[in-house]
Amino acid sequence: MRLVLATRNPGKVAELDARLSGLGIDLVSASGVEGAPEVDEDRDTLRGNAEKKARALFEHTGEASLADDTGLEVDALGGAPGVHSARYAGPEADDAANRQKLLASLSGRTDRAARFRTVLAFADEAGVEFFDGVCEGTIAPEASGDGGFGYDSVFVPADGDGRTFAQMDAAEKNGISHRGRALDAFTAWMADRT
Repeated sequence: MRLVLATRNPGKVAELDARLSGLGIDLVSASGVEGAPEVDEDRDTLRGNAEKKARALFEHTGEASLADDTGLEVDALGGAPGVHSARYAGPEADDAANRQKLLASLSGRTDRAARFRTVLAFADEAGVEFFDGVCEGTIAPEASGDGGFGYDSVFVPADGDGRTFAQMDAAEKNGISHRGRALDAFTAWMADRT
């Protein structure tokens, strides 16, 4: 079976490839698909964005497709940045600007509870299936660590030892992360299908 991933991120492709090894699945990233659509993530939910991307790629290729969307939800901010996590500090903002805005928004607050949420959407001729992963934690008072990306340097997972995701190696992070949990659910489902 061939599975087209709605990502051009080689890190995501490698992570999924490692998890699906042994299932006889040939992974292809969107960058390897001629004319693969660039999908505007304009839905109000992570699920909506993931579904939109997976459906668009399936309709373009006619092959099974997998997409994801991830958001950071901070309780003290009413669940923000949520679905807008990648654009929290503005449409052209980078990861550093998003982190800076988040830390400024929480300045002086003691309630720093948060969670990362990932939704995977798998689309094929039978429709769309969803797989969710959540990692509870807190927002650190300042960035710490050099690994990862996005908000990893300010997120301290509850299942960890007090370090941020950015202070963990990839295998350790993936073992407890929101994306790892969603991928676990997806790979178990795929194993039952193949």
